[in-house]
Amino acid sequence: MVWSLRRPAARVVLLDAEQKIFLMNGSDPMRPEKGDWWEIPGGGIEPGETSQRTAARELYEECGFSDVVMGPCIWTQYVEFDFAMYHFKSDERIHLARTPNSSEWNPQGLEALEAAAFEDARWWSIDELVDAKVKTLPERLLEFLPRIIDGDIPSKPIDISPK
Repeated sequence: MVWSLRRPAARVVLLDAEQKIFLMNGSDPMRPEKGDWWEIPGGGIEPGETSQRTAARELYEECGFSDVVMGPCIWTQYVEFDFAMYHFKSDERIHLARTPNSSEWNPQGLEALEAAAFEDARWWSIDELVDAKVKTLPERLLEFLPRIIDGDIPSKPIDISPK
């Protein structure tokens, strides 16, 4: 049986001083045949929380990063996906954040399922990411990330929902 969960969520495009993006390597512990992917940090918005606050909280819980400057929501997306026997319907706000350091991944509050799902994390240059040809989440990350790295920050969020 698959449970359906509709939720608002916040995610973060975290860039360091060298314009590298931080991504976590994940997989579905209940469905290893799905393979792995590299994703930006993020999670569900709690009642009363802003997306900006959620993004900062998730960066700390999932990655251990607190020395960040949280910026605006640059993208939105609606995605549906199956993970760990749940069907998620997720309305996501994706913020840009910057950090002066390329800190090591040091999660501070992973839930049990997240601890089983996230196997690794690292900083990627855009060229490394393009050359690696890995699956990324958001799906359209490589389509929109170069503009952000070039300093073209949208004045209002752009919808990057999968086509």
